[in-house]
Amino acid sequence: MNNFSFLEFSFVDVLDIVLVAFLLFYLYKLVKGTVAINIFLGIVIIYFMYQLTITLNMNVLSNILGNFISVGFFALIVVFQQEIRKFLLLLGSTNYTSRKSFVRYFNFLNLEDEQIVQLDLTLFVNACENMAKDKMGAIIVLERSNNLDFVKSTGDETKITLSSQILESIFYKNSPLHDGAIIIKGNRITATRIVLPVSESNSIPSRFGLRHRAGLGISEKTDALVIVISEERGDIVYIKNGQFQKFDSAEKLKRTLSEDLSL
Repeated sequence: MNNFSFLEFSFVDVLDIVLVAFLLFYLYKLVKGTVAINIFLGIVIIYFMYQLTITLNMNVLSNILGNFISVGFFALIVVFQQEIRKFLLLLGSTNYTSRKSFVRYFNFLNLEDEQIVQLDLTLFVNACENMAKDKMGAIIVLERSNNLDFVKSTGDETKITLSSQILESIFYKNSPLHDGAIIIKGNRITATRIVLPVSESNSIPSRFGLRHRAGLGISEKTDALVIVISEERGDIVYIKNGQFQKFDSAEKLKRTLSEDLSL
């Protein structure tokens, strides 16, 4: 009966299972849609087979699988080098607290955040609609709770109050600032010419280009909202949590932004 002692659960065991499930969920979310998903599933299957052989006292097979797992650990670091880097970045940028968390009220070291003016949705949506009509390619990142300093360093930090004229002039094809993304926090453009991490997901529709992949990449790693305007079709695509959403009217986009930004 000692072999089935694992059936006796305690609070610590339940907590252990929940934490492992949480970890596996984020690992799966990280590699979903990439070629690494098959390797990930293979590793999970081998691990469960290893635990089963130990429980059933299958010594030979458990020794083989145990040696494979112990040696393979170092090989996995090489194979999953990019995925491990992204996973650590995902953990570092994940928002574990809500927008109304008490932590925000003790953010006295960053007084500037308390003076942030809310985004003028009417102005912003109208500017996006004008750029879409003119087929002016653009990628706009709306910063929320997660700090985006790790990508701001790839471009030029600014403090420009948002206006439709400035927004449209930035993405004008002959403008020196149109190459790359911009970041908006509140009603202020905080960075321009940003290079965003490109998503490696295989589930992206073929009609979407590099702008959409970049927008998807930052939304997979942070809680930022992304607006991508197609230069070829003039479509406005909204990206949130790694999901695409297309709007057929400016009013629907405005309503969705109002809900997601809590305005």
